[in-house]
Amino acid sequence: MIMAINSIRGSKSIKGKTVLLRVDYNVPIAHVKKGKPVITDDYKMVSSLKTIRYLSRYSCPIILVSHLGDPQKEMGAKDRFSLAPIALRLERLLGRRVIFVPDCQGKAAREAVSGMKGGDVALLENLRYYAGEEENDKAFAKELSLVAKSVSRPRSLLKKITGSHEAVYVNDAFSVCHRNHASVSAIKDFLPSFAGLLLESEVESLEKALRPKKPAVAVMGGAKISTKIRIIKHLEKSYDTILIGGAMANNFFKVRGFEIGKSLVSEEDVSLAKSLKSKKLILPVDVITNSRMDGKGTTKVRRLKDIKKRDVILDIGPETIKLFAGYIKSAESVIWNGPMGKFEDPKFRQGTMSVARLVGTVSTGKAFGVAGGGETVEAIRMSKMMDYVDWVSTAGGAMLSYLGGEKMPGLAGIIK
Repeated sequence: MIMAINSIRGSKSIKGKTVLLRVDYNVPIAHVKKGKPVITDDYKMVSSLKTIRYLSRYSCPIILVSHLGDPQKEMGAKDRFSLAPIALRLERLLGRRVIFVPDCQGKAAREAVSGMKGGDVALLENLRYYAGEEENDKAFAKELSLVAKSVSRPRSLLKKITGSHEAVYVNDAFSVCHRNHASVSAIKDFLPSFAGLLLESEVESLEKALRPKKPAVAVMGGAKISTKIRIIKHLEKSYDTILIGGAMANNFFKVRGFEIGKSLVSEEDVSLAKSLKSKKLILPVDVITNSRMDGKGTTKVRRLKDIKKRDVILDIGPETIKLFAGYIKSAESVIWNGPMGKFEDPKFRQGTMSVARLVGTVSTGKAFGVAGGGETVEAIRMSKMMDYVDWVSTAGGAMLSYLGGEKMPGLAGIIK
């Protein structure tokens, strides 16, 4: 299959036009020191800078739009979901002023951006303050387009702008492209649409991963099989081995008759585990257990046959790390998504950190390595392997959807 990406890269039609740039600044914010917001992880923001700087070189006024959290469910805490602190961090990252607009539609928003010049950057308020965003409402999408079209352009510049539109839409938020939301789907009915540089790299890297050099190894962790079932079945077709870790391995243990004690399982996932019978699936051979769910009890290394009724499985064991290492070290293609255990507890992150180091060690050399997902990215950063993995995705759910062959509304019309 030949894939065509309608990218801003090398596009002469983008020069001088106002850009409505969809980014994903849904970053973790801690409210400390009397409620003062502190951004604890700006990886997604840093990843967007390349596109912003590229558009600035082409004299584009840039209007950024993003969501943060789910304020529709917590309207009483609306201030917690404001993008105002993100605008301040973005100013430091870019080294220039960022205009923060305390709304994302309406007259006030249009007036706030009307005086923007080429290279100026503005950030509109949280898209999800309006229900129309998640409802993929065309009226809401049209309002967003009108904000972009409201930037006043000198006649001398308009003569140089090719095409009939003074504004365009650029999607650089691959991580929400599996959502049928107004800012990634309906918006394309109102503005010519392009892929940003980050989105372009995401798609190209995942496409390469879907056509792997052999041997090809996938590492799947996390809690629920239900979120990984499609990708596991899809990767079975082209990958030689799929290593299973994390709490979702418990369901496979139960299906195979092993005692799992009080470990995390679900009826749905046990049923799904029964449907996955491929010999390509490799399970842990030993685990780290604790006598308490919170991990504050007695910790033991157990072979599967030795797990007790009161045990809670919280990580893969040393023999499993050795087993997984053999597969990863022999691979020429590696995909990793999901932790191997209770990663948030330092006592039970050894398995995850070991996989991070292994994937980083074989990548950008012997193998082509791709990884994604919140805790997966955090583990790679903690292992100091960020610069060695070929592609660290900004996406979790969208990465799984793409690799699982699901529909991606945000890519329709941009990726062919």
